[in-house]
Amino acid sequence: MDSSHAVEYWDNIDEQPLRGNHMTDLQDHADVVTADSNGGSPLPRGIDIPETERTIEEERLHRKQRLAAGLRTLGRLRLAEGVAGHVTVRDPEDPSRFWVNPFGLNFKYMTVSDLICVDHTGEVVVGDKPVNRAAFAIHSGIHTARPDVIAAAHCHSMYGKTFSAMGKPLKMITQDHTMFYNDVALHSDGGGAVVLDPEDGASMAASLGDKKALIHQNHGLITCGGSVDSAIWWFVALERCCQSQLLAEAAGEPVEIPHELAQAGYEQQGFDAAGWFQFQPFWDEVTREEPEFLN
Repeated sequence: MDSSHAVEYWDNIDEQPLRGNHMTDLQDHADVVTADSNGGSPLPRGIDIPETERTIEEERLHRKQRLAAGLRTLGRLRLAEGVAGHVTVRDPEDPSRFWVNPFGLNFKYMTVSDLICVDHTGEVVVGDKPVNRAAFAIHSGIHTARPDVIAAAHCHSMYGKTFSAMGKPLKMITQDHTMFYNDVALHSDGGGAVVLDPEDGASMAASLGDKKALIHQNHGLITCGGSVDSAIWWFVALERCCQSQLLAEAAGEPVEIPHELAQAGYEQQGFDAAGWFQFQPFWDEVTREEPEFLN
């Protein structure tokens, strides 16, 4: 879908916030997936995202295309540094496997054919490039603990990792912050150490609980969603919120938004379909300017 489907922004939405709804619903017939691109969530008013029937192969390609575009988006926004960082999407046929960017490839030049598939033991089962051990340790823990999570994102972004060093929660100081109201977890165990042990990933997943984002102390941000689109948007948005709080607290004592307004803000923009929708301008940009990512 392109942005022309978006008729209006959701100023008065009355749907309840969602956490971790499936992007797809595997039916009894294993060769067909009924997918709606918004994450299976109620739609904001004015947005027409029709359901699409896809075969397993078509759904797999769809997810890989969104993954490659999401990685390029993070690269374009300079949120990825060096070889650190990884985004995963669950395979639609075998949920114990996930697709991920290979270790050492530049996010900005990622293509669909570059992506590798990893099984529940960390073995690369599709592709001939290596997997980042930290990617497996962290993401296998999340995908195992949260069957509702289709995709998860993590990078060593400047403001996210800086904010994580403070060991404190995100404050509701702007309208944008409210999309994360009561939906960001903190995790201090192993803060600052390279996460290579799957047990550490499982511990992080336990701290994440049913939330869509995690701040790992002295490490950085991890976000997840019912689609690659929403997982990427939550990461970008949370990075900006961390930047905003650091700047505000450096200047003085920011005024926090009261509970009832923060909750209203969350209900309007904190659910999975909203995250999916916010990513669509990035998708439009990458597909128009760098269509070679589809190769």
